[in-house]
Amino acid sequence: MRPFVLASTSPRRQALLREAGFAFAVVAPDVDESALPDESPESLARRLALAKARAALPSVSADACVLAADTVVAIDGVLLGKPCDEAEAVEMLLRLAGRTHRVLTGFALLVPALGVEEVGVVESAVRMHAVDRATAERYAATGEPLDKAGGYAAQGEGGRFVAEIRGSRSNVIGLPLESVTPRLAEVEVVPR
Repeated sequence: MRPFVLASTSPRRQALLREAGFAFAVVAPDVDESALPDESPESLARRLALAKARAALPSVSADACVLAADTVVAIDGVLLGKPCDEAEAVEMLLRLAGRTHRVLTGFALLVPALGVEEVGVVESAVRMHAVDRATAERYAATGEPLDKAGGYAAQGEGGRFVAEIRGSRSNVIGLPLESVTPRLAEVEVVPR
């Protein structure tokens, strides 16, 4: 079996892959995740996923498959990254409350020995329940939203704010398994 490396320290991506039955090593890519001026959410997610995968290459064998991903949240043309503190997490959740936003995950799959460099983006639409400030503040105080794009975790306590997901649920969590798994199979990376 081909060595499989996840270029991400995200516990959510790791959990999704483990639950799908994959065995993998983890490499922590060092990449500046700042958006470029006027960069679209699709372009940002794609660019960062590829940068993360490429950053991991010096740490892996040429026959390894490297997978990286980056998730961004957008509403009204504004990118919502990871909140820097509780106050920003509250404002993000209130901005999303009662509305539908976009969750885009870029993924990059690299296998140097095969000359494979594939990059894609998967989009899901998430409609949120209405949320009042006191509820948002209590949620932010848990710390859960602080390392999540958009300031909430659909798979955690933040799931109670999600009214509907149109598209891939795993994409909203951080890795579109429905799109990635068949591509992994094509390069001989399969669940145990």
